[in-house]
Amino acid sequence: MSRINDVGGMVGFPAVVEEPDEPVFHADWEAHVVALNAALLRRGVYDLDEFRDAIERIPPQEYLAASYYEKWFRAITSLLAEKGIATPEELAGG
Repeated sequence: MSRINDVGGMVGFPAVVEEPDEPVFHADWEAHVVALNAALLRRGVYDLDEFRDAIERIPPQEYLAASYYEKWFRAITSLLAEKGIATPEELAGG
């Protein structure tokens, strides 16, 4: 089954535009998401296959509207809720 992340060869998507001298992170929060993901992986909270699957399960409209690290953050929060580590309310800041 093909998911929205599997767009290779599909028609209708714009060309990828590379930024010259693009920074690794455009904002500090992006680096924090990478560090959080690394820590959760090291602790065995989830594995890379689960993380990838969580990204691939993002609904198509949300997937296409999200930045690279927004997808990562969405996957992390989904996995934390699915595994009972945090409630959706806690993750929403409530």
